[in-house]
Amino acid sequence: MTEEIPSEFWQGIEEFNQREFYACHDTLEALWMEASEPEKRFYQGVLQIAVGCYHLGNLNWRGAVILLGEGMRRLEAYEPAYSGIDVTELREQSAELLTALQQAGAENVVDFVEQMQQDENASQLPKILRIEG
Repeated sequence: MTEEIPSEFWQGIEEFNQREFYACHDTLEALWMEASEPEKRFYQGVLQIAVGCYHLGNLNWRGAVILLGEGMRRLEAYEPAYSGIDVTELREQSAELLTALQQAGAENVVDFVEQMQQDENASQLPKILRIEG
């Protein structure tokens, strides 16, 4: 099912994929506040994953873990794909990051983030993939 998604949403997705999580938050929050269901919950799930990644970048382990988990749960109803987004892939990538974070533990968040940053493309961070069709 593909709903009519505003261009601002795609701007937020681009910001997310460029690791500009704060900008993504601002873009998607404006859409989320004005949206009605089912888009509202979808936007909120994507937004929470972005904010989780933002928290991780600020070494806020607890905030990252909580928001990644909440965003993943919120998006579950939209699998496998919604509005041109591969929701299953986004949830799987987010789950891998969440599991790695939980295994590292709050006391090792600095080392975890430093290790991620040494990885040239920060492959542990989720990417939002578009479904063409």
